[in-house]
Amino acid sequence: VQLQASGGGLVQAGGSLRLSCAASGRTFNVFVMAWFRQAPGKEREFVTVLRSGDSPHYADSVKGRFTISRDNAGNTWYLQMNSLKPEDTAVYYCALTNKYLSGSVYYYVSPARYHLWGQGTQVTVSS
Repeated sequence: VQLQASGGGLVQAGGSLRLSCAASGRTFNVFVMAWFRQAPGKEREFVTVLRSGDSPHYADSVKGRFTISRDNAGNTWYLQMNSLKPEDTAVYYCALTNKYLSGSVYYYVSPARYHLWGQGTQVTVSS
């Protein structure tokens, strides 16, 4: 299974972008899908996570502006990013695991929980 991330680009502050993450090789009925981002010189940062059958969870910095979703076919996830800010500039990574735990969603804010990663897509927001 491979993850292919796409959709990054250059956008002005206040604009929107939609990132995609396609999983090849299989369809996941049970999954935990997350987006992380990493700005230059900074650690990889949690953005959002979606567990199958659960509501999404967002970092405070993107709550109300970003939305994670999944297509009906079950093998592509999206990150809709609205009202973008210069501080959203980073390489965005999708990450996936099928090791679903029904406890606290905060377990999944760590990058260490995921064994599949997309290659990253650059998002640059100009002021």
